[in-house]
Amino acid sequence: MTPKNGRILLNGKDAAALKHSDLVRHVSVVFQEVYLFQDTMMNNIRMGNQSTTDEQVIEAAKKAHCHEFIEKLPQGYQTVISEGGASLSGGERQRVAIARAILKDSPIILLDEALSSLDAENAVAIQKGIEEMIKGKTVFLVSHTLSYIQNSDQILVLSDG
Repeated sequence: MTPKNGRILLNGKDAAALKHSDLVRHVSVVFQEVYLFQDTMMNNIRMGNQSTTDEQVIEAAKKAHCHEFIEKLPQGYQTVISEGGASLSGGERQRVAIARAILKDSPIILLDEALSSLDAENAVAIQKGIEEMIKGKTVFLVSHTLSYIQNSDQILVLSDG
């Protein structure tokens, strides 16, 4: 991360001077397209923070509104999903990624169209979990939907970008 002008500071430290591993530890990202690994649902969520208990993983899943659909899988949280998460809908994959971000609890969060694959009912429910996750954090929220960003402190509009 090298800006053309100025500096990017993370907790008062110049981001250019940080090791890549330190930078990754400080940032949670939820992309529009989510990749899941051929592993259990529990481990796919736990990727956000390897040191968490099963109970913490389940709590993050509840906040991201994916607990209910996970519980309906053949072995619940121990169900092994296909590579890439192809057996899940786009909205289900996004909810798992949001659960990862909740579990990681990073000071900086990037949500890139994180609600784009969700139906309106799930998007509203998940927004509550996201609002709790982002309290006191720096958040970059990329969205084409004004209602998702309307409570932001600052909104930047990119034209032709």
